[in-house]
Amino acid sequence: MSKRTSNISGWPDEGVIFPVTSIDVRVSGEPHPYFHSHTAEIATNWEREVAANPALFDGRMLLMRSLEKRDGAISGECHIIPFSAFLLWRKTRPAGAALHLFGLPVIVSSDGAVIAIRMGQHTANPGRVYCAAGSLDPDDIRGGYCDIDGNMAREVLEETGLSLSDASNISGFHGLRGQDVVTLFRAYHFAETAAELIALINAHIAADPDPEIDAALAIRTANPGQHPYPPFMPPVLEWVFSTTQ
Repeated sequence: MSKRTSNISGWPDEGVIFPVTSIDVRVSGEPHPYFHSHTAEIATNWEREVAANPALFDGRMLLMRSLEKRDGAISGECHIIPFSAFLLWRKTRPAGAALHLFGLPVIVSSDGAVIAIRMGQHTANPGRVYCAAGSLDPDDIRGGYCDIDGNMAREVLEETGLSLSDASNISGFHGLRGQDVVTLFRAYHFAETAAELIALINAHIAADPDPEIDAALAIRTANPGQHPYPPFMPPVLEWVFSTTQ
């Protein structure tokens, strides 16, 4: 097991995609130990981040403390933290301190393209290209547990204007991990072509007074060098194109 993932147990190697049968992540009401022990460093780093990008907002999100995988079942515990704490953790990633888990809805057009978005320059991920998604936050808590499907539907609607409920076919969940990040994804197949979906998203961007994204893109290859992807995107693209052709 990697030293960086000492709070993960029972997982495949990094970058290996595996089926997920259930997700059961409890939200603790206690402070995350990482936040509790790094308060001063978080505040100092946040001052630097905001000085470089005044558009950043220190909202609340969910950061995992531990995750376990047994067969296809994922369970664990997370805590509500300020976004500023996540930014410092993401920059330093101290071994065993925390894990980031998020849902990735992969929209696939009727002509076989994955529809991705490019993040705006004012965001925390400027210029990055990936499927519309976002971190879990308190709005995604249902009965004390993380609602991954609800999070994905909310993020896609906010960023693109598309409703995941309009998908004609939805795959089961799959997952992968890397660098203390766990990505849970599923494919949403739409009846519209890539051109039609991009036109809908572009209209949403134009009507949004403060859009998070500045473009929608149709991806038709798993080439990792095609766009400035985060690490999770190339293996997800390879899986999608290999299973839908």
